[in-house]
Amino acid sequence: MRILIATSSNYMAFHGQAIFTINLAEGLARNGNEVMVAAGSDRGHPYLEQINGVRLEAIRALSLKIIHPDSYLTLFPSFVAGKILDAFSPEIVHIQDHYPLNRAMVFAARRRNIKLVGTNHFMPDNLAPYLPLVSKIKPFYNWILWHWMREVYDRLDAVACPSRTAAEMLKKVRLQAPVSYISCGVNTHLFHPDPYVDRSAWRRRYGIDPIRKVFFFVGRVDREKHLDVIIRAVHLLDRDDIQYVIAGNGAAKSSLMSLVQELGLRQKVHFTGFIPNTDLPSVLNSIDIFTMPSEAELLSIASLQAMACARPMLVADAVALPELVAANDNGYLFLPSDVDDAARCMTVLASNPERWSTMGAASLMRVQDHSLENIVHCYERLYQSVLSC
Repeated sequence: MRILIATSSNYMAFHGQAIFTINLAEGLARNGNEVMVAAGSDRGHPYLEQINGVRLEAIRALSLKIIHPDSYLTLFPSFVAGKILDAFSPEIVHIQDHYPLNRAMVFAARRRNIKLVGTNHFMPDNLAPYLPLVSKIKPFYNWILWHWMREVYDRLDAVACPSRTAAEMLKKVRLQAPVSYISCGVNTHLFHPDPYVDRSAWRRRYGIDPIRKVFFFVGRVDREKHLDVIIRAVHLLDRDDIQYVIAGNGAAKSSLMSLVQELGLRQKVHFTGFIPNTDLPSVLNSIDIFTMPSEAELLSIASLQAMACARPMLVADAVALPELVAANDNGYLFLPSDVDDAARCMTVLASNPERWSTMGAASLMRVQDHSLENIVHCYERLYQSVLSC
């Protein structure tokens, strides 16, 4: 198949949508499909590259880092979309969002009778932390943002969501296109348990305490991740045997570092900065418990990566995270934004290290259905079913 995947994000970004796009595009290419990705340019100017069998068409884009460091606005999307479709002649177009580039891509593909599929990574709560006064008008805000999304996704032949919860969400907002559940997946060849990892050496490399029980987060360090909840839980516990490690960068990093300073937690909360994908599996095999306190996860690739490395999990009981974690099985769920409940769960986990291996094994069992090979085949079947209609 000739498949065009379009995303408003730049291709090499490190948030969930970008990671999913890379994994899917390269997986499709490995299976013999001809794949192009049209994405916003991380360099500002347009360029072409061949990356691991995928043709990348980076489109001229304006950085919106004043709003968020990962935000880009593609320029002249209507002209560019038509030009790309005419040059590549895809059998199917797969969009990843409803922002200007993909909106233009949908209208251009419809005019050319090209089949359209979309994956939805969006929910209004993703944007709420960046919009003032949202809490005062939340029902109206949610209606406006879902309407904006539906205006694009209602025009598609099929829509996929990364979790059952996400699929139910789209049914509740009455999306017209057929909706199915397909996980965003995890590369289980890259992320897997590795008993030969030198845990002490990897901890030293990233300044992680070699002895303490490490609760770990990796991902975008942004407000909607609610990392402050775990920081405040560490302060509440006042235990010397625990360290909370935050890996990654983002718009909220400086404010979280100020919070750590204010609470006197510099020895108990550590920021590693960005950890490249080549090192991340070894680091995940070197920490003790993975945390995801976010309340706006339609699945969570970072959580899947930790589960694939057989880690016990501590996550917020919110949106799709309960699909990944079952209490007292592969970890614990705490009440969203509840510092006391997070501290309670951290105490149980930190006080029972003899249970970590059993919980890790349960994580590994749960993640098998999310393997990238399975997900790529699911999308190939979805494309074929749309093309056959």
